[in-house]
Amino acid sequence: MDYFIITGILVFISAFFGYINVRYIKLPNTIGLTVITIVFTLSIFGLSYFDDTLLNAERYIISQIDFKTVLLDVMLSFLLFAGALHTDLDKLKEQRWPVLVFATFGVLVSTFLIGISTYYILQLLGMHVKFIYCLLFGALISPTDPIAVLGILKKAGAPKKLEIKIVGESLFNDGVGVVIFLTIFGLASGNGEGFSLQEVFTLFAHEVFGGLLLGGILGWVTYRLLKSIDDYNIEVIITLAAVMTGTIVAQQLHISAPLAMVVAGLFIGGNKVREGAMSETTEMYVDKFWELIDILLNTILFVLIGMELLVLELESQYIWAGILVIPIALICRYISLLIPVNLFKKRLDFVPNTNLIMTWGGLRGAISIALALGLSEEMHRDLFLVITYIVVIFSIIVQGLTVEKIIKYLQKK
Repeated sequence: MDYFIITGILVFISAFFGYINVRYIKLPNTIGLTVITIVFTLSIFGLSYFDDTLLNAERYIISQIDFKTVLLDVMLSFLLFAGALHTDLDKLKEQRWPVLVFATFGVLVSTFLIGISTYYILQLLGMHVKFIYCLLFGALISPTDPIAVLGILKKAGAPKKLEIKIVGESLFNDGVGVVIFLTIFGLASGNGEGFSLQEVFTLFAHEVFGGLLLGGILGWVTYRLLKSIDDYNIEVIITLAAVMTGTIVAQQLHISAPLAMVVAGLFIGGNKVREGAMSETTEMYVDKFWELIDILLNTILFVLIGMELLVLELESQYIWAGILVIPIALICRYISLLIPVNLFKKRLDFVPNTNLIMTWGGLRGAISIALALGLSEEMHRDLFLVITYIVVIFSIIVQGLTVEKIIKYLQKK
């Protein structure tokens, strides 16, 4: 089965499930698609006791898709660029220091807290897993997912000052989280041999600062090109070329493509660049094009999340570990935000209960699953994939469905 057929099947399923959700269920698309796909997959499991044709077909489709590569190397760049393009750069500048600390210090602290807690939980359950592998899990589950956050937070009614913090954090901590994961992955793969703190720092700095620099260059070059012409068709294609070319260059240079796309998207989406480089017609077409890309890829992505249920080894110990890690992940996120929130809340007039709302509104998503799929068998891939899946599904469905009510309740207090 070639990629065109697989893509066609996924688009058809996404459109069909999306229609069912919008027409009958009326949940936010991110949540609705995930729920419908999981129910569909579980139904196929039940049907397989009588006829396993559909189950084998769905498993075959999933087996042909490298979810990690498709998301991290292809889809993520488009999704982050689209999200950054529609983020208010002026408001983000006002909150740049807390966003920076949330996305770096917060992710690092959360990584270690979750890693340590998971190590002892697994010990209690009789599973002896090396600490470095638990730390690797902490790295992949700590970043909040901008794809899930952006899709749900828009309808949650969060105060604008708080919304820009959560959105800004989720855009940047994704790239930082991937870099932290890859750094620890290198240590875990080599059992610490041949690695020094200097090498770890150099790798981290190369990935992060290289990505930020590339994003700035991409944004500036794209701006100059857009400014020099007035043809909305070609200008839309230029933005598409910037994302695709930038991703390829980042991969070749081994720097962070996610961070590069966030910076490029923020640069091009800024009010000054829009006013100086785009006509109203161009601006409308660029926005509509990237909104469509965002919706299409999001729809396919959350259908894939639901279908990933087929690759899980659902052992009872793994399931219990996942259930126990859910509150641990939330508590560790809350603790990791304490210092940044207290550091900036008076200076930048934080809304009340910022920490609680950011903890519950910081959703985990597809990026964590993609990173978990990249673990080796030696790193207990099946165990951590099940734990990750349980945490992500809880985050998308339970947190996603209740975040609006939590925000409204805390605002009344």
